[in-house]
This record gives sequence, C-alpha cells and structure tokens, in this order.
Amino acid sequence: MQSIPLFHLAFPVRDLAEARRFYGDLLGCPEGRSSDEWVDFNFHGHQVVAHLAPDELGPASTNEVDGDKVPVRHFGAILPMAEWEALAGKLRDAGTRFVIEPHVRFKGQVGEQATMFFLDPSGNALEFKAFGDLSQVFAK
Repeated sequence: MQSIPLFHLAFPVRDLAEARRFYGDLLGCPEGRSSDEWVDFNFHGHQVVAHLAPDELGPASTNEVDGDKVPVRHFGAILPMAEWEALAGKLRDAGTRFVIEPHVRFKGQVGEQATMFFLDPSGNALEFKAFGDLSQVFAK
C-alpha cells in the first residue's frame, strides 16, 4: 500500500507532441491517458498532466537562492544522488541548456543539496534535486 499520497500537477504546454518527446523520451516518464488537449505522465510515481494551453505560458519570475536566480514557478523531483547524477549526464549529452547548471547548493550547511534547473520546450521550469542525507530535506 502507498504510504505517501500521490501528487498531481497540471501545467500548460504549447504543443503536446513536443511535451511527449520531452517528458516521455528525454525524461523517461511513461505516458498514461491522453486526449487531443492533454497528456498524463508518470513523473517519478506522481501524476503530471501537460495541458494544451499556449496562452497560459509566459516568462517566470525569479528569486535569489544561495546566489542563483531560481525560477519561482517550477516543479521537479528529489532523486537518489546516483539517479540525479545520471540525469544530469543524460541532459548534458542531449544538449540541454540549463537555467542553473548542476551543482551543490548550501555546501557544508543545513539543507546541502545537489540541484539543477532547466526548461521544458514550453518554458516551464523544472528542478531536480538530490540530498546525500534525506533528513536534510526539511531541516531548518
């Protein structure tokens, strides 16, 4: 039985075929149900839904976090470190342009984490993180 509730997120995209290539092919998220207007993806065990809504897209505001300009609107996943490193390599090999290059944030401090930010083809920001110590995810 699932001990953690599944998360659901719907977000706009400009083109469903582009979303399928990015989330399905590049990120390896299996596709679920779909229609002419939306596509479900299994995003590391959670349901994200790309909705065809090009008028909803726009540039993201940023906030300063440990010296980086972090896109305010973003989503992603916390991966085991080895998976995070493999994804960073796969994205680099695919020529992904990072908003924030893969690196370790808060080095030597509470909450130390590996992080990277990049955009999907519609401009939605994604962040993938990894912690050497998962007890640091919510540490103050």
